[in-house]
Amino acid sequence: MKAAIALLLWLALLPSSVSAQQDPPQDSKIVFPASVQQGALVLGKVPPGSEVRYAGRNLRVSGYGTVVFGVGRDESGPLEVEVKRPDGIRDAAQIVVTPRQWPEEKVDGVPPKTVNPPPAIAERIKREQALVTAARARDDDRTDFAKPFVWPVQGRISGRFGNARVYNGQPGAGHSGMDIAVPAGTPVKAPAAGVVTFAAPDLYLTGGTLLLDHGFGVSSNFLHLSRIDVKVGDRVEQGQVIAAVGATGRATGPHLHWGMNWFDVRIDPLLVLERK
Repeated sequence: MKAAIALLLWLALLPSSVSAQQDPPQDSKIVFPASVQQGALVLGKVPPGSEVRYAGRNLRVSGYGTVVFGVGRDESGPLEVEVKRPDGIRDAAQIVVTPRQWPEEKVDGVPPKTVNPPPAIAERIKREQALVTAARARDDDRTDFAKPFVWPVQGRISGRFGNARVYNGQPGAGHSGMDIAVPAGTPVKAPAAGVVTFAAPDLYLTGGTLLLDHGFGVSSNFLHLSRIDVKVGDRVEQGQVIAAVGATGRATGPHLHWGMNWFDVRIDPLLVLERK
């Protein structure tokens, strides 16, 4: 009799703990890094179903609560990410931006028409860049960007993101990506899975040009290619050969220019590779 009473008392204590294990509460955490560098790709976590806004844009939120955005080369911060939870409560995350130094890089020997193009060529460049900009505007509901990236080629970094470029002695804009010096014909592999959104063999400044969309506005671009092995609309997986290195467009020798964007914000591929 005593054993039966003890068993009933023990069972009476079980329902709350068992129920908690079977039906866990919704994760209510908002997680963003406390600080980021200029040129960073920022991943955050919010309660699934939240509405998130940053820099005047409504961010896409994955089913797991993942959000992503890019920090520009010249961003000074602090950044503010606004979050409206599923229950309507509003919150915000503040992120400090760590400034970087941008050394000068001199690039000599490029064709003069690529530095100071005549009107007809300047118009062609404008049209071509408009096509690339349109491809970067996609906001696909895919989270290929969330997995670790790999190097598209292995080689020496010959040009770094953000560094102040000087072409034939004339100052230009900050470098928009990372240059990797490798022989012509070296296979280029997809650093992450994605969908091909742009492919052209002969743009005036960038030569063979390929864009790979990783979802949520994050994309990679590969420039100066000698060959393109995929077409617009193709789904490619990480490590798949998509092109070959060349020296087309405004280039003084064979190398791969790998750039990354979050919509129109240029980000540093090297920081993406180093992401923990």
